[in-house]
Amino acid sequence: MRKPRARFSPSASVPATAAGEREAAPLRPTSYSDAGLSELFLDMIAAEQGASANTLDAYRRDLADLSHYLGRRRKSIASADTEALRGYLADLDTRGFASTSVARRLSALRHLFRFLLSERIRVDDPAAILSGPKRGRGLPKVLSIADVDRLLGCARQEADAAEGAAGLRAARLYCLLEVLYATGLRVSELVALPRTAARGDARMIVVRGKGDKERLVPLNGSSKAAMTRYLATAAAAEKAAAGGKKTAAPASKWLFPSFGESGHLTRQHFARDLKELAARAGLPPRLVSPHVLRHAFASHLLHNGADLRIVQTLLGHSDISTTQIYTHVVEDRLKSLVRDLHPLAEG
Repeated sequence: MRKPRARFSPSASVPATAAGEREAAPLRPTSYSDAGLSELFLDMIAAEQGASANTLDAYRRDLADLSHYLGRRRKSIASADTEALRGYLADLDTRGFASTSVARRLSALRHLFRFLLSERIRVDDPAAILSGPKRGRGLPKVLSIADVDRLLGCARQEADAAEGAAGLRAARLYCLLEVLYATGLRVSELVALPRTAARGDARMIVVRGKGDKERLVPLNGSSKAAMTRYLATAAAAEKAAAGGKKTAAPASKWLFPSFGESGHLTRQHFARDLKELAARAGLPPRLVSPHVLRHAFASHLLHNGADLRIVQTLLGHSDISTTQIYTHVVEDRLKSLVRDLHPLAEG
């Protein structure tokens, strides 16, 4: 757990007057390194906004890229002006960044420089008047129900056929897919599920999502059966590795453990396994990802008549406008309802 952030105070560099009071003195922005300001900012969003490790990593990469650009022009985060920041956004466009990525970087800049102004590290906000690229909200990629069935069927067949270590990996992948399509979890939430999520009597699981917010997500019979099967396969593999003897080592607290630093399967590992499975199932790997399956979960629910507010809750969206991007999938259904049920509709 991070320690509470110590609020920056410039008073140490402000000279005292004869009356013992401190008067405003010009700040020296060049005395602060980009790395130091970046970490101070990251500490703030971690402590005060509950930013996740993934969010912090994304901000860290964005700020390092900005620092590299400014450094080539003999500027820094503490001394950059509006024109330098406009030049950075133009550079992103030149490098082929999508408008959504440029908009995300601009959001990070605005957040950073508002923080520096509030901490009196800077006396201005050079990002305040910047405008981002105009962009429409793109529709999410969605797999059809038949495509999802095809993907799940391939995973199930491989889990049935494989043995040993390969069998364990196949059972894990099948379990991941069933749980993901049954719950619509974010991939970061999925791979970090606790082992207690696989309790035999569990009908709901508690998920800790963005902003450290908790929500209840229901499990269906297929996902529960896949988890039971996966844990049984893992126990058998562990027993075989120990020469048939029962091991005394405590079980991992994670449902999908690994030997990595996090202790559980990584998002990248699952995404790679999923694309390889898609290729074996005859689906274009570029169209398949954990997030696409989350989209499929939401879209298929809406297509079958689920309420938008319920889908919002299941997905963990704080704002319903985020969930509304899925409403395009029910357009045909709404048209047919009007055609069939409106009293003035043509026959």
